[in-house]
Amino acid sequence: MNGRGSIEVLPATAECWTDVQVLLGGHGERGCWCQYWRQSASDYRALGPGGGRRALRRQLDEAPAPGVVAYLDGQPVGWCGFGPRARMERLVRSRTIPLVDDVPVWSIVCFLVRPGFRRRRIAAALLDGAITYAPTSGAPAMESYPIEPGERRVDTAFGYVGFVPMFEAVGFRTILETAARSDGRPRILMRADLAGQT
Repeated sequence: MNGRGSIEVLPATAECWTDVQVLLGGHGERGCWCQYWRQSASDYRALGPGGGRRALRRQLDEAPAPGVVAYLDGQPVGWCGFGPRARMERLVRSRTIPLVDDVPVWSIVCFLVRPGFRRRRIAAALLDGAITYAPTSGAPAMESYPIEPGERRVDTAFGYVGFVPMFEAVGFRTILETAARSDGRPRILMRADLAGQT
């Protein structure tokens, strides 16, 4: 779908399951498996060991794809999770990241780049792939909720939300500062219109 040098980005479908497991299986059966935002708090807790993995496996069989996978020289190196905000139960119920209007936006909820492959523009390629894929499935706009890195180093555990400059570079604009926090910094609601990108 999207090349950046030797980086290829593809929709996360059932054919990618083995690669998705390589990327998201680091915490085993108790890992998030990109379910934190897709489930209500109570449903997420109820998933139990292995529940997140099984839920994501089912989602790979459905349309739209729940994310994209980045490959560097053929090996899986990154994941970006996204989907219609209306299907992101934790966002639907969020008190800290508001719904700003009735546009049926898609939400970008996470990035994951494998250790050893960071600082190679993998996240930027994943973002390009998400922006390319979403309008083909009817998304009129995408939202993100990144942080402004500033001068202080960001712990990688909190960097999964992305950083404001990366989104600005591809045309996302700031809508508002939310009450949500990551690494003690406010998360910024940003949006990009996708009209004309199909």
